[in-house]
Amino acid sequence: MRQIVKQVCGIDVSQKELVVALGRMYDDWSPEIWCYKTFSNNAKGFDSLVSWVKKFAIESIEVRYVMESTGVYHEKLAHFLYLNSQSVSIILPNKISNYARTLDVRTVTDKTASEAITLFGLERKSDDWHPPHPVFKQMRQLVRERDQIVQARTVAKNQLHAEQAEVEPLKGTIGRLKKQITFLDKQIAQVVGEFNVLIKSNEKIKADVELLASIPGVGLLTAATVLAETNGFDLIRSKKQLTSYAGLDVKEKQSGTSVKGKPKISKKGNKHLRKSLHLPALAAIRHDDRFKAIFARLVGKHGIKMKAAVAVQRKLLELMYTLYKKQYKYDKDYLQQQNQEAKIEIK
Repeated sequence: MRQIVKQVCGIDVSQKELVVALGRMYDDWSPEIWCYKTFSNNAKGFDSLVSWVKKFAIESIEVRYVMESTGVYHEKLAHFLYLNSQSVSIILPNKISNYARTLDVRTVTDKTASEAITLFGLERKSDDWHPPHPVFKQMRQLVRERDQIVQARTVAKNQLHAEQAEVEPLKGTIGRLKKQITFLDKQIAQVVGEFNVLIKSNEKIKADVELLASIPGVGLLTAATVLAETNGFDLIRSKKQLTSYAGLDVKEKQSGTSVKGKPKISKKGNKHLRKSLHLPALAAIRHDDRFKAIFARLVGKHGIKMKAAVAVQRKLLELMYTLYKKQYKYDKDYLQQQNQEAKIEIK
């Protein structure tokens, strides 16, 4: 008789609903999905979910709750389960989507999505999730708030420019737009002020931000944004996984000799992370010989400057991850020193 060795509750999270599939793995490594249910994404639904799982799961075998990190809708459930001593794993969306492509599923629904998450949890070993550092969470909120205000200010500035270019501009409209821009400037200053106070409140995070900001082109805001959006690289285990999480991984379609699509980045990742690296990459290309050489080599290879700039963004992000893990500050002469040491060893 087959024995159950693992139980997983896969949850597809949306703003209002939790679509749940309960699955188990047998000792012959065959998975099985045996029940489904939908719950509300609120406190009452969380209690009902845990009671339902206890009713149908084998009590002697731990149940692992697995879900995607979809925006912010999963966070309340994850914290609830963690505080109730449940085993929780939060998986990067690109890992689930890549796994789902291997399944024989033609129609994608919330039910099939929860099934894919459950099967992923059964077949793969997942790390335990724990709540991010409160400072990282607050940093992320402030960074995103600032970004939204900056976007609103850009819209207002464009409207002001268009109104001033009119043959007969309205003085009242121009005055209101200028007041709106001044108000948004003050809000940005307030958010940045709170942001700086928050970073200074924690010596470890302050040191990490300064460490990443040692890279040419990377300012304190960019460094803090990367740490906030990755929760201090908490779910990241490799450079490849990091670039995929940011949506900077290269997607290429090629089959035989007849099908060959142009390589391009997937953009299936954290847009806030990608956006924060655009201007730093341009600054690094201008002011650092290493990134300037990478940019020149790639432009010489395919002649597309934007494509080369995106490659520099990816290099910057990978470098930030490496420096953070090793706790080293950026040294522009590092590669040259390594080459010299290698030559000495050869001699």
